[in-house]
Amino acid sequence: MRGALCRPDVQMRPCLRPCARLPRLPPSRRLPSSITTSCQQPPRTLPGRAGFSSLASLKSRQNDRARRFPALRSLSSSQLLPTTAPVLARYNSTTATSQMPLERKAIEIEKRIAAIPLERYRNFCIVAHIDHGKSTLSDRLLEHTGTITAGDGNKQVLDKLDVERERGITVKAQTCTMIYKHRDGLDYLLHLVDTPGHVDFRAEVTRSYSSCSGALLLVDASQGVQAQTVANFYLAFAQGLSLVPVVNKIDMASADVPRVLEQLETVFELDTSTAVKVSAKTGQGVGEILPAVISNVPAPVGDAKKPLRMLLVDSWYDTFKGVVLLVRLFDGTLKQGDKVYSFATGNEYIVGEVGIQYPDAVPQKVLRAGQVGYVFFNPGMKRIQDAKLGDTFTNVGCEDIVEPLPGFEEPKPMVFVAAFPTNQDDYGRLADSIAHLVLNDRSVTLQKDYSEALGAGWRLGFLGSLHCSVFQDRLRQEHGASIIITEPAVPTKIIWSTGEELIVTNPAEFPDPDDHRIRSATLYEPFVNATVTLPEEYVGRCIEICENARGVQKSLEFFTATQVILKYELPAASLVDDLFGKLKGATKGYATLDYEDAGWRQAQLVKLNLLVNKKAVDAVARIVHVSQVERLGRQWVTKFKEHVDRQMFEVIIQAAAGRRIVARETIKPFRKDVLAKLHASDITRRRKLLEKQKAGRKRLRAVGNVIIDQSAFQKFLSK
Repeated sequence: MRGALCRPDVQMRPCLRPCARLPRLPPSRRLPSSITTSCQQPPRTLPGRAGFSSLASLKSRQNDRARRFPALRSLSSSQLLPTTAPVLARYNSTTATSQMPLERKAIEIEKRIAAIPLERYRNFCIVAHIDHGKSTLSDRLLEHTGTITAGDGNKQVLDKLDVERERGITVKAQTCTMIYKHRDGLDYLLHLVDTPGHVDFRAEVTRSYSSCSGALLLVDASQGVQAQTVANFYLAFAQGLSLVPVVNKIDMASADVPRVLEQLETVFELDTSTAVKVSAKTGQGVGEILPAVISNVPAPVGDAKKPLRMLLVDSWYDTFKGVVLLVRLFDGTLKQGDKVYSFATGNEYIVGEVGIQYPDAVPQKVLRAGQVGYVFFNPGMKRIQDAKLGDTFTNVGCEDIVEPLPGFEEPKPMVFVAAFPTNQDDYGRLADSIAHLVLNDRSVTLQKDYSEALGAGWRLGFLGSLHCSVFQDRLRQEHGASIIITEPAVPTKIIWSTGEELIVTNPAEFPDPDDHRIRSATLYEPFVNATVTLPEEYVGRCIEICENARGVQKSLEFFTATQVILKYELPAASLVDDLFGKLKGATKGYATLDYEDAGWRQAQLVKLNLLVNKKAVDAVARIVHVSQVERLGRQWVTKFKEHVDRQMFEVIIQAAAGRRIVARETIKPFRKDVLAKLHASDITRRRKLLEKQKAGRKRLRAVGNVIIDQSAFQKFLSK
């Protein structure tokens, strides 16, 4: 700015900086000539009455000038006088700190919560099949209660991960506390849990039930009851939760609300007269959900005067706070400075901060019985392994009089893969990225691995194929890391003749056929109880797919005139072999699948290897059933041939089960035409040149190595 704001009674002094160095404003933002001077500034000290006697008067005078000269309104403090800008910046900082809107918000929320008795608490979750609109409904409930401001930008507010927003799915259960003013004029404290819909993340749903007294059973009006709907209903029913049926997406042209209500009544024997019909997208009917929750979901039971009894529901790692715990208080209260005791580890901790998710973390002075909130310790809990889900905490000194709560069953990995960096120089950075993700996903198992073909890597265990895919996406999005993932495999149990057991998760550790012990050993593979829901016209095709996957049919039920529930006992290996994709393709996308662990079954298993010039490629080995050997072996050699470059010698690609070769492909070598110059020469001369070339190829094959590029493995292992 060429001029400066000034007062006639303030002593002026020359500017120490040349005008040419000052930024020149466009004409629309320059000040009127009546308030500019010839590049002079007021002194840095504000003397007596002639200067600004206080920050308040400085701000007042600035506002007065802004009213008199509208051109000033569009200028920030940094564009004003260089000497007054730091003063104004300090003033703005002081006022912002004194206002502290987050602190005021926390105080206001705490006052409202303190006035709500336990009888007006409600803890509930939303459960449904994948893509039935749970996260969208959560957004509308947060807007309806005033927890967030209504707007078009509210999409998947509770989903924190980029991969969740990109795929439109919920991977990790998220919580939020809401304060709802009921029609009777009273405030109710509501705790909402948005749960995942995919079967791979069932453990998240089970843990969510432990913090709730009821659930919204959400059903898509166009899709109806599907596999995960059935599974979630029986889980909630076993936990004794009160269920409120909700029919979503009633605004769609394909919605058939009467059919869905009939399914709910027929399959689950629910009273559909209390069912709420909503459209989470448009907000239609959302206002009827919370009154239904208050009427049908009981208040939590607890006593704030008893010693603390607190259940650890979930945890995550924060770089600055350490491990943060999501807890449900059954009895007692929890506040900063309290000393608590862990029943699972025996460790003692001092509470550093407590608070609620609203939907982001809002600190509170105290958490009371019946509430769900977060807590972290000071000094913080350093190891995520110390936060055992399902653990009970109590006050130090009360561990003998408080009975611990029943915990959770730890989720077991069902799918194992090997992961390798695309470039071995990135191993250290990728190791840090994987360790960071494993900190916040305790269901992933991790151990180091090595492959002669791909180098150093890791053996990872996941809950399912989708869980593995999500983990890979998170590595790429959050850490910019790219990895090679081998084909998913399931564990194998070996019982030796001596009675000892061995669980094999890495095919490279499977005994060789030369090992005499394997001949007398018994092999087992994991099985699952699968539930498939599908339209009646596709039953025959789906039964054929399940039978080809070595499944055993358990039941076939019609729960409506056109919908069928098909139950099969299937090997877990068929799930990683894209069984769900085959069912989707056979039913034009209408089939849905749910499964649960069914234990081990004896099976005839063999290790299938891929050989390149009679050398095994360990990264592609897999343990399969004998009935799948020839099909899979033929598929391997055909696909691998497409990604291996031609050499100066012949390359032989084979699939071997034990000592038996089940499939073979040959890549012909580059060949020089040694007969090009002979024309009409004698046949013996031709034969001599060909024999000489053949001998040279034989010597080259004996000393040559097939170099397979990393990109070839990456293309081969990709779907």
